[in-house]
Amino acid sequence: MAVVGGGVVGLTCALELARAGHRVRLHTADPWAATTSAVAAAIWFPYRAAPADAVLRWGATSLGVLTALAGDPASGVRMRPGTYLHRTPDPDPWWTPGIPGVRPATPEELPPGVPAGTRCTLPVVDTGDYLPWLAAACAAAGVTTVPGRVDALDGVPGDVVVVAAGLASGPLLGDDTGVPVQGQVVRLADPGIGEWLLDEEGPAGLTYVVPRGRDVVVGGTAVEGATGREPDPAVEAAILERACALVPALRGQPVLSRAVGLRPGRPTVRLERLDVGGRPVVACYGHGGAGVTLSWGCAAEVADEVAAVASALA
Repeated sequence: MAVVGGGVVGLTCALELARAGHRVRLHTADPWAATTSAVAAAIWFPYRAAPADAVLRWGATSLGVLTALAGDPASGVRMRPGTYLHRTPDPDPWWTPGIPGVRPATPEELPPGVPAGTRCTLPVVDTGDYLPWLAAACAAAGVTTVPGRVDALDGVPGDVVVVAAGLASGPLLGDDTGVPVQGQVVRLADPGIGEWLLDEEGPAGLTYVVPRGRDVVVGGTAVEGATGREPDPAVEAAILERACALVPALRGQPVLSRAVGLRPGRPTVRLERLDVGGRPVVACYGHGGAGVTLSWGCAAEVADEVAAVASALA
């Protein structure tokens, strides 16, 4: 069978399918370091993903796996405390069910001028370690990697095909509902802040600060429909000003790198079994800014769909 897509969702699907006993070929247009997944701050958080009930289900599975992986230094996953900031009178932390230790932030834990927040400990994934760890796990499980862009599914051999190629998935399946959501980040030297911070409702725009030990990923933007991949210096300056206002320890830290990624936006995540040209295809895309967050839960459901296909063909 084949999996199309070499980002975090495609790799995780390939690994789960191989572990279930399938012979898997992974078709990837780019090496892992050139994927959108490599740009991500990659904290467990269901950002711009729907529907809520399915997202919570998939996210809970991923939370369990990532929490367990945090015990393996090679995985790049660490558990870190942090604060989700609230700027509205009646916040709805809909994403918190199942997360242990969730509590309101105390005034001392909040930046000046922020009225409230939710404190919890979540997995933070350093994709510079995690993606090669996933790729190595796939290889160890027997997954064969086939480099090259897939322009049409009829050129992909296999009894079953899983389409998990982010923004490239829709065109393969005649689905035009996907939209790029451009995100810009800058990576700073880590001054030892230790805790993440997420401010979706800030008056000047989305801001997140995600320390990873060797660096801090600072973002960001969420520009629907933008397709550019070159960092904008003016946007970077605005991101840093917002972040330093919230976390003053970041001010003056050297820039280590900068990047732009295109999140695979869609009204809802598409995870379903289809028939394409008489062959079963499982769609798994449209994860928005939550690819890492939903990856293990979605991969488990993809494996269930493939098992159902195999049972029907037996």
